[in-house]
Amino acid sequence: MDDTKGLIPEKYSQHDLFICDVADAVIKDLMPQLEHPFYSLSKKPETTARRYEHGENWVEIVPAYKGAATIYDKDILIYAISQIIAKQNRGEQTSKKVRINSSDLLRFTNRGTSGRDYMALQDSLDRLDGTRIRTNIVTGDESQWDAFGLIDSASTRRKNGIDGRLLWCEITISDWVYNAIQSKEVLTLHRDYFRLRKPIERRIYEIARKHCGTKKSFKISLSVLHKKSGSRSSLREFKRAVKNTVKTNHLPDYIVELGEFDDMVTFNNRTEWWKKHQPPSEYPLLETPEETALKVEPFLSSEDTIEDLTKEWVNYWIDSGCPTLKSPDRAFIGFCKARFIRAKQTKDAHPLLISPEETKQRAEQYLLPGESVDDLIKQWVDFWIDSGCPVLKAPDGAFIGFCKNRFACANPA
Repeated sequence: MDDTKGLIPEKYSQHDLFICDVADAVIKDLMPQLEHPFYSLSKKPETTARRYEHGENWVEIVPAYKGAATIYDKDILIYAISQIIAKQNRGEQTSKKVRINSSDLLRFTNRGTSGRDYMALQDSLDRLDGTRIRTNIVTGDESQWDAFGLIDSASTRRKNGIDGRLLWCEITISDWVYNAIQSKEVLTLHRDYFRLRKPIERRIYEIARKHCGTKKSFKISLSVLHKKSGSRSSLREFKRAVKNTVKTNHLPDYIVELGEFDDMVTFNNRTEWWKKHQPPSEYPLLETPEETALKVEPFLSSEDTIEDLTKEWVNYWIDSGCPTLKSPDRAFIGFCKARFIRAKQTKDAHPLLISPEETKQRAEQYLLPGESVDDLIKQWVDFWIDSGCPVLKAPDGAFIGFCKNRFACANPA
């Protein structure tokens, strides 16, 4: 049985993790976050406070006006935690402040890299920054009972110009999160965690990872699993979701079983999952790095570095099937040159509105709350680039058509 059919296709090779700052291709998460439902499972903004109690532990989540942090927003924290753990493993000093390359984050979490994906990162930071938590859950040798946030602060740097893409974001994680990291209250998540399609699937995996871990199996009643998940669906709907997970059998690390008569959920560990997609034994290395770096300098933009280009090149090599390179240096120079030419052609070919003032006025009727026409133009250009930069006979008409379709999708009849 193919147990990967229920997963989102892997957009990038998992070996990207070796190239980023994340050591050993591991994804780290906090054990208290795996245990307790800190994050919303809804794809719609959840603006009402939630409180969960289990035994002597309780947790209360108070969202900001943009809604509570979702399980997808959590990806940013997982990435930040992974970077901190990687530095600790290398014996480097760490702090609560982490700078994140936006492109690396999107690839790490198996997301797209269009303008919409970069804009979604900003929204995620807003929700993470605004969500407040009260809990009596113990981290390390401390018991935190007062209100705190998942992150203390966030800042971003955005590229000026027509695409306006997010270059990097910097977050300062809360004392609570940092204390948990320092106390080694972390667990490794499977790389395919980011390929799970539904929020409830991610949550079920998290609970299994916390309680089953590397043990042969773990049993939990359906009602307790429902409570721990934080799902707002009824027990009946939740049971249907678990049955679907059992049927598709695509949960990383674990095979899920549901008792027919006792409603007991069993997680059975599967070691075969970890054996798939083994990394290449060697990566291509430049034979004369200093000389080659001088040759590719003409192909660098003001924001590029040799290190950035090297990462992209190795990613490209992996995605191409790890072919044998007779001359890695020549291959790298060719890659940089082709990338430079492609970027220049795309920049020079940005579609321009023929009647900008008139067209912008027509587009105003399709604005969503909090948007400007300039925002729509940026999104349209991103869409045009993602579509392969087709020739537009009537750019103004194409832009209005894009705005109408986008508005109709956001406001279905």
